[in-house]
Amino acid sequence: MFENYSFSVAERFLRYVTIDTQSDPHSASFPSTEKQKDLGRLLVSELQQLGVTDAFLDEFGYVYATLPSNTDKQVPVICFCSHVDTAPDCTGAGVKPVVHHRYDGGDIVLPDDPSQVISPKDHPYLAHRVGDDIITASGTTLLGADDKAGVAVIMDLVQFLTSHPEVKHGPIRILFTPDEEVGHGVDKLDMQRLGADFGYTLDAGERGAFEDETFSADAMTVTFHGVSAHPGYGKDKLVNAIKVASAFIDMLPKDEWSPETTDGRYGFVHPVRMAGTAEKAVVEFIIRDFMTRKLAAYEEALRSRMEDAAAMFPGVRTEVKVTGQYRNMKEVLDLHPQVSEYALEAISRAGVKPIRSSARGGTDGSRLSFMGLPCPNIFTGEMAFHGKHEYVSIQDMQKAVETIVHLAQIWEEHGA
Repeated sequence: MFENYSFSVAERFLRYVTIDTQSDPHSASFPSTEKQKDLGRLLVSELQQLGVTDAFLDEFGYVYATLPSNTDKQVPVICFCSHVDTAPDCTGAGVKPVVHHRYDGGDIVLPDDPSQVISPKDHPYLAHRVGDDIITASGTTLLGADDKAGVAVIMDLVQFLTSHPEVKHGPIRILFTPDEEVGHGVDKLDMQRLGADFGYTLDAGERGAFEDETFSADAMTVTFHGVSAHPGYGKDKLVNAIKVASAFIDMLPKDEWSPETTDGRYGFVHPVRMAGTAEKAVVEFIIRDFMTRKLAAYEEALRSRMEDAAAMFPGVRTEVKVTGQYRNMKEVLDLHPQVSEYALEAISRAGVKPIRSSARGGTDGSRLSFMGLPCPNIFTGEMAFHGKHEYVSIQDMQKAVETIVHLAQIWEEHGA
């Protein structure tokens, strides 16, 4: 089916990554940065050129589009989704992608900063991609494969299906979201307009990866209210909130709980921001675990340490706020086993060994699953994301295109 097909995924990807779409966690607007819509407008234009007449960019930066069914069967509406924004961790402005043809297995030295070296010693997956064409950034920015690889894969799916009407499929909805990297990817999503029954995000890593389980996640903010006084006359009056917060942080375990000491199925408590003055200090945490009930246990343990720290500084007041962020999608997907079964079959049909894994993070699919759209995650080839060593194999992206074409066919085959 793909023997004579000219994939467009690499060409599209190289075009998309040059558009700066970095999101901003401190913005009060939605989307958090207007520049995300620059890519959205381009995608709408390209979809329309492919014959997708209803492609639309809304005021919040969501792109919606439809590939109508071409079968007489009744088939559920399937959504393919990727996010357009790149992470705030590393600049996405002025990305200059570099294609390393027929990768030879050695170190990849990035041309604009030779101190940036992508080595298979640090990135073992590279050793599995010898002979592939590898795309990197030039050394001064991230690449943006997370998740413009997914965007390009979905766009190539549209090109394939519109140019191969003999390939039968049910109704397919295309969705591109903003602000996934700052945790707000589906905040303003119109589920009624989307109108899909089941979905798949294209936002996982190595070839064959399939994620139907994610962390459950909360955010927790601990605030210490001190007592301000002139430092020259502060004896028995001043209560320094910064010192209380510092004592609290020092009480966190050194050999467990943290991202730097856990892996596999272990969750963590992670302080991500600390700011303050003598009068008020704030510590922000993200809390993660695959078992939702464990979040409350972590939060109670933090409260206990907060109280211990406060007890050392008479006069300080404390305040705690916990905000739910997302939940483990597996709680929903287990109720709809065909969603995962069909995806695993599609990966196999593409000639790839499925790698079923649990994501130590979240995707748009985490929240979509609890909004009524069961939505696991499929590979794109994006690797080492959120930094200057990010890379992607062109051949991995092509296999992702093949996978979701097969997936669309499988849903049609099971139609009534």
